[in-house]
Amino acid sequence: MTSTPTRIFLGFVAGAVSMLVFHQTILQIFFWVGLAPQAAFRIAQVPPFNAPLVVSLTFWGGVYGGVFGLLVPWVRSPLWLKGMVAGLCAMTLAWFVFLPLMRHPAAFGWETWPMMRSFIAYQMWGFGLTLVLPLLHPRRLGGKSRNWDGRHLAV
Repeated sequence: MTSTPTRIFLGFVAGAVSMLVFHQTILQIFFWVGLAPQAAFRIAQVPPFNAPLVVSLTFWGGVYGGVFGLLVPWVRSPLWLKGMVAGLCAMTLAWFVFLPLMRHPAAFGWETWPMMRSFIAYQMWGFGLTLVLPLLHPRRLGGKSRNWDGRHLAV
């Protein structure tokens, strides 16, 4: 089992990559087919640090991924289900905490299509998280797996 800081770091990287590759890409596809009013990967500056929106989203996707990486070993269920639950948690935070903080109506004012679009995008993020995270975990190439005895630099 990998150490706790390693799991958090790898979860952060997986969450950030998943935000860019899965979440933002599905929103861009929605824009291309006319189902979203704005394109993804926007660089408009957002408060409080005036960072580009895509950077802010990527950072927060990484933070949620870090929490996911920390909690994965303690939750007993298939990895894909854990990712879907992580997507639901991130979506719930966005709808009921961050949207009102940005002076937008909670849950998009209960409009059906924006809620559905957000649900799909966050589920894609969770799905991507479950695809990327296992690829980042260290593993031994070939041969038998051994535990580190603490006397050598590498196994």
